[in-house]
Amino acid sequence: MEGLLYQPEWRIIDQSAVGIHFQALQSFGTDDTLCASVGAGQAPATARSWVHHNTVVLGIQDTRLPFLQEGIDFLQAQGFQAIVRNSGGLAVILDEGVLNISLIFPEVEKGIEINRGYDVMWQLIQRMFADFPHMIEAREIVGSYCPGSYDLSINGKKFAGISQRRLRKGVAVQIYLCVNGSGAGRAELVKQFYQLAKQAEPTKFVYPEIVPEVMASLSELLGTELTIADVMLRLLRQLKEQSQYLYAGQLNEYELGLFPGYYQRVLDRNEKLAEMK
Repeated sequence: MEGLLYQPEWRIIDQSAVGIHFQALQSFGTDDTLCASVGAGQAPATARSWVHHNTVVLGIQDTRLPFLQEGIDFLQAQGFQAIVRNSGGLAVILDEGVLNISLIFPEVEKGIEINRGYDVMWQLIQRMFADFPHMIEAREIVGSYCPGSYDLSINGKKFAGISQRRLRKGVAVQIYLCVNGSGAGRAELVKQFYQLAKQAEPTKFVYPEIVPEVMASLSELLGTELTIADVMLRLLRQLKEQSQYLYAGQLNEYELGLFPGYYQRVLDRNEKLAEMK
């Protein structure tokens, strides 16, 4: 775990302040591009940060909800767009108070075990907030949206979820951090989406019964108002400690050549959803 977080070079691609014109679909295309590039040895280990305007990111299982269009109509009425992502999990909310971090590693030697990828992100978040007297746990928080065994929580309240994307010998470990705002408010929105999109119809897949009170933002849990910039500074400090060379960068020439193809795949995956709107 220590060895994975430590890299000779860490390249930082900070897209946390790009604004509302940077679409979430572009983010998923970017992470696939980085997986392929880092996996091919065309770029060093890369940390990418990103923030998006009001977007609900659905999982593949969510697209099978019996009344999906009614759920999407509700989200749009609340000022949110809905997209489908290319990694696992269920619906999550992105807005200006949610910071996303992707760590992209090359798979070398025997490869990176699934749990090792989750553990390294958990370790990073623990280090980023080590100055607070709160234990950050990794376990499933029942009643949260997009529940998983690596939900990050403080005192039983979830503030982050981790996923992974593996492609062409590259591994992207992705986390969303609810930095500020109301965690319960976000959960209430997802709860209403599922109520409208599923209703009383029986389904083969068991969708989560969301209890908004089990979710909160870091600002709420730590008792101090954090901004995206505050958390970015904590991230940069930790990565600097875990590398010989930390630098800011953008997509290189090789990656710029790959991006259109991976972005198109993400667009194709969302065509079905777009046709329903």
